[in-house]
Amino acid sequence: MKSAVETLNPTRVRLTVEVPFEELKDSLDAAYKKINQQVTVKGFRKGKIPARVIDQRFGRGAVLEEAVNDALPKLYTEAVNEAEIDVLGQPEVDIKELKDNELLSFTAEVDVRPSIEIPDYSGIEVEVDAVEVTDADVEEAVEQLRERFASTSPVERAAEEGDVVTIDLEAKVEGEVLEDGIANGVSYTIGSGELLDGIDDAVKGLEAGGEGTFTSELKGGSAAGKEAEVTVKVTQVAARELPELDDDFAQLASEFDTLEELKADSRKRLENTKQYDQATQAQERVLDKLLELVEVPVPEKLLEDEINTRKHNLEHHQLGQMGLTLDKYLEIQGKTAEEFETETREAAVKGIKTQFVLDELVKREKLNVNQEELTEHLMRRAASSGMSPDQFAQAVVEGGQVPLLVGEVARGKALAVVVEAVTVKDTNGEVVDLSDEDEAEDGAETAEATEAAEAEAPAEEKAAEDKAAEKTEG
Repeated sequence: MKSAVETLNPTRVRLTVEVPFEELKDSLDAAYKKINQQVTVKGFRKGKIPARVIDQRFGRGAVLEEAVNDALPKLYTEAVNEAEIDVLGQPEVDIKELKDNELLSFTAEVDVRPSIEIPDYSGIEVEVDAVEVTDADVEEAVEQLRERFASTSPVERAAEEGDVVTIDLEAKVEGEVLEDGIANGVSYTIGSGELLDGIDDAVKGLEAGGEGTFTSELKGGSAAGKEAEVTVKVTQVAARELPELDDDFAQLASEFDTLEELKADSRKRLENTKQYDQATQAQERVLDKLLELVEVPVPEKLLEDEINTRKHNLEHHQLGQMGLTLDKYLEIQGKTAEEFETETREAAVKGIKTQFVLDELVKREKLNVNQEELTEHLMRRAASSGMSPDQFAQAVVEGGQVPLLVGEVARGKALAVVVEAVTVKDTNGEVVDLSDEDEAEDGAETAEATEAAEAEAPAEEKAAEDKAAEKTEG
């Protein structure tokens, strides 16, 4: 077999392959065997029809077509390996010549991973938010904890902001009560915003037994998105009572004996959270700066596939779970269809460029992924998908997605290498050292890096997660 490679552009090549006919022998034998099992000829047992009879009855062309279809995948793979090219996606194959007992010639156009030069990035400098925890931050955190331990007690007065009311609801659309528009005994905290728009004004001032009506757009159910007239009846008003902020509260709400110890722990937790956020912010901004330094051509077919995958996942998975259409989502976001298209394309381009650049760094730095790192990443991915680690791991293995997860971890490590080599300063002008931060190492795969890891085969990875989700539901 002879093959030649022609570069069409930085991300696409054309392979021209010539195959001597004798190399098709195995595929020809397989073609005759397959046809033998599919047809019957009077006077011959099934599977025992001679090749010459098949040629006479069904035509040599049918045999050649079957043999070529069988041989092409192997011949294409051999040509790719011989040329040492890193292909992306499926090729467009064109049979140029097929001479019986002489020659098979074909071309295959396919996208390839572009050659990328990573320049010296040590001069990159980014600014991140300083890690500062104020007394007000601590007081807010403690107050939120206090809210969780609030108690309620019925009162005989009109409902006020912050009260917990028990209510019955009835929704009508165009004068008709909806089948799923009745709900009784619903507990609602006035001002929480957890139910329908307009309900707060409707129930404020009502005592137990009082009724009110208001108009609101339904967020879910059979008439989601439609305007409804809602009748609300208050059956009970209860006041929320917050516990005193003292040592007794600290012992009730935590493992600490004093309020001061509880506050000190809250401060430490806030510092850890802000350090993690700072590390993530540094990774994102360093990645943006790195991408500005590198010229990365993007294969058009890969880009279109990634855009379509992102749209599909948004419409059929994320929005579908929320009961929203794409049009409704855009309305809520205040975006036009054109703005959505532009943002989706820009995100897809960035994802693909990020993957290419980080993969190149993985090769250059000779980074490997050990079992512990893969397991930790798998645990995080399982948690973010709402599945147990065992379920997620089983789906990943069954779907052949392990290499994709390995790629994500490797890219995270590559980004961590860059972050450690550049200068990161906070808004106070102080140099931030992220090399010793556990959070920086554990969170090395930023949102962009993880997103980019899916750019090459996002549909397959999503299929693995969907499969696990189906098992969970089952």
